[in-house]
Amino acid sequence: MLDYLFSAIVTMVVVIDPIGLAPLFLAVTSDLTSAERRLVALRSAAIALAILVAFGLVGAPLLAALGITLPAFRIAGGLLLFAISFEMVFGRRTERKFDASEVAQRDKLLRTLAVFPLAIPLMAGPGAITAMLLLAGEAHGDPSRLALLFAITALVIGSCLAVFLAAERMDKALGVTGNVILSRLLGIVLAALAVQFVIDGIRASFLT
Repeated sequence: MLDYLFSAIVTMVVVIDPIGLAPLFLAVTSDLTSAERRLVALRSAAIALAILVAFGLVGAPLLAALGITLPAFRIAGGLLLFAISFEMVFGRRTERKFDASEVAQRDKLLRTLAVFPLAIPLMAGPGAITAMLLLAGEAHGDPSRLALLFAITALVIGSCLAVFLAAERMDKALGVTGNVILSRLLGIVLAALAVQFVIDGIRASFLT
């Protein structure tokens, strides 16, 4: 049980990487108010946790029934991330601030950001879903091990939420110019990450 506990903690922390998500959260939510950022952070954490727990419970048989492979998940996640990185690099995301002037449109924007790209694929991405499927498989249906895995996942997602809420201070320290520079630089980094997802997915598909 201790070996399983250690393996689950290390794996989930590494694949989700709460600290590394902080600057990406700032870049994605650059045109939101403080209250809106907190709301998006809470929603994205709840959605990501629900997705990972669901995959831990029924993910493997569901993917097998649909004929979907994990490499396909990686490729799809990479393509979606690349679309977001394109918007970040060329400053297209700031246009949404003016398009979402009505309350209903603004609420839709906040819900969309919480689901994509924050919950999926940044927190509950291909790596995290793969790790959850593998760790759930190692539990061999043991309820205590599954409960431990889900508790660890909840703690890691909770740390993501704490990092997101603390990122507001970084945003104020950077200022307008710093945020613009950060958004462009992280857009390039995110594009590279997206391409790596696609490469890993293609490589894995040929190896299976």
